[in-house]
Amino acid sequence: MAHSKALLVLENFIGGKFVPCSSYIDSYNPSTGDVYCRVPDSGKEEVEAAVKAAKDAFPIWSSKSPLERSQILNKLADLIEHDLEAFAQAESKDQGKTITFARTVDIPRAVHNFRFFASSILHHVTECTEMPAMGCVHYTSRAPVGVAGLISPWNLPLYLLTWKIAPAIACGNTVVAKPSEMTSVTAWMMCQLLEKAGVPPGVVNVVFGTGAKAGEALVCHPEVPLISFTGSTLTAQRITERSAPHCKRLSLELGGKNPAIIFDDADLSQCIPTTVRSSFANQGEICLCTSRIFVQRGIYSEFLKRFVAEAKKWKTGNPSDPTSDVGALISKEHLEKVRTYVKKAQAEGARVLCGEGVDPLALPPGNQKGYFMLPTVIAEVKDESCCMQEEIFGPVTCVVAFDTEEEVIRRANGVKYGLAATVWSSNVGRVHRVAHRLQSGLVWTNCWLVRDLNLPFGGMKASGIGREGAKDSYEFFTEVKTITIKH
Repeated sequence: MAHSKALLVLENFIGGKFVPCSSYIDSYNPSTGDVYCRVPDSGKEEVEAAVKAAKDAFPIWSSKSPLERSQILNKLADLIEHDLEAFAQAESKDQGKTITFARTVDIPRAVHNFRFFASSILHHVTECTEMPAMGCVHYTSRAPVGVAGLISPWNLPLYLLTWKIAPAIACGNTVVAKPSEMTSVTAWMMCQLLEKAGVPPGVVNVVFGTGAKAGEALVCHPEVPLISFTGSTLTAQRITERSAPHCKRLSLELGGKNPAIIFDDADLSQCIPTTVRSSFANQGEICLCTSRIFVQRGIYSEFLKRFVAEAKKWKTGNPSDPTSDVGALISKEHLEKVRTYVKKAQAEGARVLCGEGVDPLALPPGNQKGYFMLPTVIAEVKDESCCMQEEIFGPVTCVVAFDTEEEVIRRANGVKYGLAATVWSSNVGRVHRVAHRLQSGLVWTNCWLVRDLNLPFGGMKASGIGREGAKDSYEFFTEVKTITIKH
């Protein structure tokens, strides 16, 4: 393909320097369908150089005090915040998400990730027990592990990359990170700020490229004892297999097929706008998005009418337009995949109430070739349908009726995933009862996506292994040792 000279060309960041690569991959602007950036197609050689740089930087970085590392993380947070608008524009263009979402969610959260771990690293305490009869004292100490391999996805690029980099380096590890090849620009921009923030060369290395080449090389590297991955369950199976011979420690945050359970005593004035948001925010491309909505039969028809009316108010259009609610999906292939699910639902006899194939999609002239899709609501879907079992990861949600609490818990749990769930009811006893019985790592009641980063984040079943958060990330990114002293 012929490339104009105006294309942005990214470079790997290894040992504190930008390093050109011998081959590149095209990266598309999802809102126009045009190639606008070239991303290094890194492999074994580049990963090898990055791991060496990380290993060389480890002794000095790991010997710094938590306070010294904390000050550097805070400085990096300040620098990203100073350039927030440039980061937001880049994230929106590269990923297809609306500029409003990038400005209010992605980049502020990336800043907060560094500040949060800069603070939390100062407050951990280790354990100590005494055995007076034996004349012994036991205590634990924690130390950084070494080089951490961090692989982040395309849906919340800088947000989820920094959610891994921040705790890894706060704990004294050095890192080799591989962002998604589809959304690499903000990671590259962050690398430009590392030196100014005081991050020593080699502490943070970023290697761009595909999972099959760069990701594989990182996962298979014998000198990378930790792998933290956010992405699909299928890729996680591959990572588990490839890392098994090396006994690596894995943190895997995977997909979800998240239910919302709406009882007939729910406050619909709160529930409907929030459930529209939980279904369609970021084009439905968030692992925590709601894709199965169970509504108690008594309010089912009223809910459906109001929910569809609210979903139709969401404006799909140019991501750089601040009034757009829904941007473009990540790629042409992904858009096709999401559309296929809607077609399958129709073929099975379900009703598409709004969105794909039902309502006209009007786009500005410059966005006609972009990967857009309207918020789509499907009703009367069978529980065993692929639309109710598989993660679609787009602006599609299914609404079905239920009768009893017992029945809805069974149906909500009837998928292979277990990441998040939402429960809507004004009955406190019921809210607690249902929350305890849902097979879900996170349960929100009468709200969605309210996060306290101190608490564990992660899923059950096929939604992952391990948890992330202040304590969980600290434990993952450190090695614990029990020391016994006889006096």
